[in-house]
Amino acid sequence: MVRLIIEAPAGSYPVVIGNNIHRELRGAVARLDPTSAAIITDTNVLPWARKVARTIKRAGVKTPIHVIRPGERSKSMSALGDVLSFLERQKVDRAGCVIAVGGGTVGDVAGFAAAVWQRGIRVVQVPTTLLAMVDSSIGGKTGVNGLRSKNAIGSFWQPTAVVTDLAFLETLPPANYREAFAEVVKYAVAMDHGLFDLLMKNRDRLVAGDRAALERVVFQCVMAKALVVAKDEREKGPRAILNYGHTAGHALEAASGFRISHGRAVAFGMRVAARIALSMDLCGRRLVESQDAMLTAYGLPERAPRVDLAKVLAAIPRDKKARRGKVAWVMPRRLGHAEPGHAVPAAIVRRVLRKALA
Repeated sequence: MVRLIIEAPAGSYPVVIGNNIHRELRGAVARLDPTSAAIITDTNVLPWARKVARTIKRAGVKTPIHVIRPGERSKSMSALGDVLSFLERQKVDRAGCVIAVGGGTVGDVAGFAAAVWQRGIRVVQVPTTLLAMVDSSIGGKTGVNGLRSKNAIGSFWQPTAVVTDLAFLETLPPANYREAFAEVVKYAVAMDHGLFDLLMKNRDRLVAGDRAALERVVFQCVMAKALVVAKDEREKGPRAILNYGHTAGHALEAASGFRISHGRAVAFGMRVAARIALSMDLCGRRLVESQDAMLTAYGLPERAPRVDLAKVLAAIPRDKKARRGKVAWVMPRRLGHAEPGHAVPAAIVRRVLRKALA
């Protein structure tokens, strides 16, 4: 088990990573001494949520459970309204807390509900997917999608604690497990050459779900994100590096009506960004080839999704990070180092996307 403290301007909080760490979860909730609490989860992980409820009950805290449908389409104002109505029915007050048990969708919806209920109550993130463990449960981004825009409605609301139990991955479908490595590769290419080497060396162990290897990878990803969040909680500058692969990736998700999973969209977006960087002489061909090989090795092969090019191009200026319809791209320069803030000519974006979607 490893423990680290995330330092953010809004306050610090612990992240605990380990196997079968029920006692840590119980202690994290007990230390909050909430007057009331509620678990938000989805149908895929409801059995895990019930185990969490039993664990927390031993700390003297009863936790009713609200279940949402799994998948990106539950990141909606309708689902958010249902969660808020549940908190109201359960009389969760300002001294209460929300416990998010699930993947990125659950964490985002539950976190946003906590941010706005009673003008802000505490939230404990208990990620159950690898993608949520390495990325979305950390850093305080919460929210839901707009009708045509990814994560357009939300807030920055840091959790009170994050308890990452790798045992939850036992029941994660192989496809969902593999696609999470898109975010892991993002950290490696954009921020951490050492992580890239680690992924190369331990590929077989990681694909097989070896927990010792996974614990180290999750820790390095959380550390990378923690360092960025500490400098830039609200994405005014350096935190933009975490969006590597997300500009084209989010556009692909939105253009597909959120049918394409986040992990596969980010893998697509990284391939697009690297090819744009190559065409602008910002990186070498070796980086593009190394990234392609890594994504393929972790089950994210280069297959063109069936999405209309015009819809993807139209979604890019709607990105929440766009200013006056113009997007600043994160461009890889060398393995382990990317730069935010690059303007890319529309003709290059169109040409690379057309080829990527062919």
